[in-house]
Amino acid sequence: MNTLIHRARSTGPLISRIVAALFGGYALAALGSVAVLALPTSKPQAVLIGMLASFAIYAGAVIWVFAVRSALKAWAGLIIVGAPLSLAAWSVA
Repeated sequence: MNTLIHRARSTGPLISRIVAALFGGYALAALGSVAVLALPTSKPQAVLIGMLASFAIYAGAVIWVFAVRSALKAWAGLIIVGAPLSLAAWSVA
């Protein structure tokens, strides 16, 4: 029983970071690609900018999640960046 608790404590933060990288990075990339539509450009140009930016946003989010010291800071960083993007994406819809 003690080894099971030790294993959960040692692998829990890693699993949390993997989930944050996969789903949090995807959410940020999706929000960023929609938020670009709020820019004062034509719709086709904004869609292309959003699609290209989403790759960089996703890669940056994955790097961020594994670069910070704790999984809690990784989640907090994703939420802090996602809040303004969600407001910009909500204003477009």
